Amino acid sequence: MTLPPVSLSKGARDDRTGLQREVATLAADRRALILAHNYQVPEVQDAAHFVGDSLGLARQAAATDAEIIVFCGVHFMAETAAILSPQKTVLIPDPDAGCSLAATVTAEQLRKWKAEHPGAVVVSYVNTSAEVKAESDYCCTSGNARAVIEAISSDQEILFLPDFFLGLWLERVTGRKLRIWMGECHVHAGIRPEDIQRRHDEAPDAELLVHPECGCASQAMAFGDERTRILSTEGMVDFAKKSPKERFVVATEVGIIHRLTKEAPGKHFEPADPAAVCRYMKMITLEKVRDSLRDTKHVVSVPPEVASRARTAIERMVAIS
Repeated sequence: MTLPPVSLSKGARDDRTGLQREVATLAADRRALILAHNYQVPEVQDAAHFVGDSLGLARQAAATDAEIIVFCGVHFMAETAAILSPQKTVLIPDPDAGCSLAATVTAEQLRKWKAEHPGAVVVSYVNTSAEVKAESDYCCTSGNARAVIEAISSDQEILFLPDFFLGLWLERVTGRKLRIWMGECHVHAGIRPEDIQRRHDEAPDAELLVHPECGCASQAMAFGDERTRILSTEGMVDFAKKSPKERFVVATEVGIIHRLTKEAPGKHFEPADPAAVCRYMKMITLEKVRDSLRDTKHVVSVPPEVASRARTAIERMVAIS
């Protein structure tokens, strides 16, 4: 089933349009770049200069000449932007927008794990704190995780963290044996194998687009058919635009449906699980974006000694396609 559209009265629509204009004016006046993750609410996506996945947003943050970056995503993403652009002011509209996956591992835990495996290469998913990235050799996103693993010498032991399901998928597609941290995203882990099996059976005319963080990813790979794809969010958008199919079942956070509908008009997108909603991503509202721009709040900074150590791992992530 598709998510129902929000119905606004004319007065409410006028208020939202006015707020969109206010945000755009503030951004122009302050020479600010607004970045929004694919899981943000639709009106925040629509207010952004760039909407994308973690890798795309990191690249935009690294390349921009804007003086201010307003990061509409979760906290680790804004930290990454601050590390890549230390001369810029990075703002997050709600500092409490955290990440259940990033919270599954601390720098202290990683240091202990590394001590148990001396000489191992540490690959940290971007969904980690700056302190964890500072203890890592490489960062990756779901969009380039396979390329990162394949860039590491085959005789190197690899510690992969923190997402268990993404790690299992990487073992399958690379043929490498990894040591995998037992973390998970509360949203993606909730999309279960039975969910994707049911949708696979109910929608034989649909392409199935499955994020590798999902608890259903292994089940989806077992289908072994041409209509099931394991893709990052950016990969989903690219695939849907090019595919001749008109119907898609999407197994990831439901926020991506808005962008898919905009960029692949005329096609039909259904969430594999309508309850796959990240409460942290949804904490950022258009009002909070406006307030952040207007009042220069909330500034995200990373201690220089942590940032300098984390930058190498992040820059390797940005460089690997």
